[in-house]
Amino acid sequence: MNQRSLEPRDQRALLATAGQFFVNGAMTASFLARAPQIRDRIDVTVAGFGLLLTTVGVLGLVGSLVAGRVIDRASTRRVLQVGAVVMVLSLPVIGAARHPAVFLAGMFAYAFIDVMVDISMNLQGSWISARRHTPVMNRLHGLWSLGMFAGGLGAVAANAAGLDPFAHLLIVAVVMAGVLSVVTQNLLPTDEEGHADAEPAPATPSTTPRRAPVVLLVVAGMFAVVAEVTGGDWATFRMTDDFGAAAAVGSFAFVAYTVGMTLMRFVGDWLQLRLGREGLHRLSLTLATAGFIVAALIPQRAISIIGFVLVGVGVATFMPKLYDDAARLPGRRGAGLGAMTAGMRLAYLAAPVAVGWLAGTSRLGVGDAIAIATLPAMAALAFATEANRRVLGGYPRRS
Repeated sequence: MNQRSLEPRDQRALLATAGQFFVNGAMTASFLARAPQIRDRIDVTVAGFGLLLTTVGVLGLVGSLVAGRVIDRASTRRVLQVGAVVMVLSLPVIGAARHPAVFLAGMFAYAFIDVMVDISMNLQGSWISARRHTPVMNRLHGLWSLGMFAGGLGAVAANAAGLDPFAHLLIVAVVMAGVLSVVTQNLLPTDEEGHADAEPAPATPSTTPRRAPVVLLVVAGMFAVVAEVTGGDWATFRMTDDFGAAAAVGSFAFVAYTVGMTLMRFVGDWLQLRLGREGLHRLSLTLATAGFIVAALIPQRAISIIGFVLVGVGVATFMPKLYDDAARLPGRRGAGLGAMTAGMRLAYLAAPVAVGWLAGTSRLGVGDAIAIATLPAMAALAFATEANRRVLGGYPRRS
């Protein structure tokens, strides 16, 4: 399609979608950063809290499986409006919980609607991005990362002020309710308008199985999650367990990874404009693979931290690209994204367990476990995305 300048209504929709990404990250970080205090209030062990979170993750998976039908019937704007209400009301319940059942009730509501909100805001973002000369999906995901950072800082401030989790999350809920009341009024009014104007995927030959692109995106999403989760979750353990570093150094490795990811997300759209969608993806795969090799296999602390910066830079554009690819699939709105996020959530559940098991064996360190999990994942992700590009014939390159 011919790129054009956004009309004022579309500009407002873009700002609203950007606000939705930021708010979603901030709300999620607000309670995750208070997890130790919440665990103490509901009086469970670390293992018990992990089991509760896994249970919540399974419900999120169920939400992914039904999201496509819900969004197609209700519209992305309506889902985001209802989702804003449910998520805002869930936060005080999570903060007030003094029994595992109450915590689960709040988390169930939050997790079930969060996956639909996630898909809906990515659909709106993809549709608006397709109307612009310069894409915006990477920056939208960068705003989500900034929201996570802001939510974490808010939790630090709440702790310093002596606020318990309930008071803190109640304040967050009130503030976010005000923000979301503005955001949800300025989104794209109808999905038909957004979907019709988006850059379509080319027609596929009749001999191509209709499910092939969806299956390949599910596979790609799973392996992308393995890379992103492993790079972030295990950076600290690489420092402390393999190198015997202090906890502060371990935290610095995680910060290095996060900084690399956030910076790349804010420059990724301009790189995509110059390199093309697939050119940027190949560069990202190369950087992430090199980063994992350096971070996991070179036995030197400072070099390993540099490796985690490269990992963050490399994996940063995986999710924005895959979400955008899924949003462009022909057929029912949200179906491709729903299937892909279901596969991603399975990987979110399985990857930490697999890496932890490998790292816990007597012959392997954390670095070995990271390499075993991520290097094959990088190869599989490259294969899946390239196969999907060939099945669909590729997307028109933005000029």
